[in-house]
Amino acid sequence: MATLCLVLGLAIGYLLRGSQSPAARSEPTVRPPTLSQTEGSGQMPSVEQMKAMADKQVEPLLAQIRNDPKNKEALLQIAYFYKSAHQFREAANYFSRAVQLDPKNIAIQTEMASCLYYDGDVDGALAALQSSLKLKPTDANSLFNLGFMRWKGKKDATGAIAAWKQLLKTNPNLDKKPIVEQMIAEAQGASH
Repeated sequence: MATLCLVLGLAIGYLLRGSQSPAARSEPTVRPPTLSQTEGSGQMPSVEQMKAMADKQVEPLLAQIRNDPKNKEALLQIAYFYKSAHQFREAANYFSRAVQLDPKNIAIQTEMASCLYYDGDVDGALAALQSSLKLKPTDANSLFNLGFMRWKGKKDATGAIAAWKQLLKTNPNLDKKPIVEQMIAEAQGASH
């Protein structure tokens, strides 16, 4: 059971952070507030408080977008602020707008897919990943996320295993190979 928790924790971390290509990701130049910067008694902020903080942080970026609707960097910064505040629907909206400006950017499509998934739109997330895989059928992040979302979002262990086997086949030097192999084993166990 401890192994399962560890693997799932690593997988979710990979999905949220590791699924991003460092070269393609555009980090916000203004960072979202950290927990130590939040007001209150040191407790974790509520989702509403996190949204309010994100709304405040994106105000200057929204002004940039009003002046230049094709400012991809500002769109991405807004998307990352909302994602970090767990405002996945808003984040997906801004990632989608960035994808429209840069339709061949697989990393942005993968980010959008993650946000759609966490907002509950599993079908939309899977469609976004399929779109990125049309551009690059061997993309490790898209294949990993496709397997994860099929397994957890659609309860499709067979589809998840197929995606992960394709991931291992097309990325033989994958640094997270042991994690993927463990997830395959768990999905195989769950499907029996």
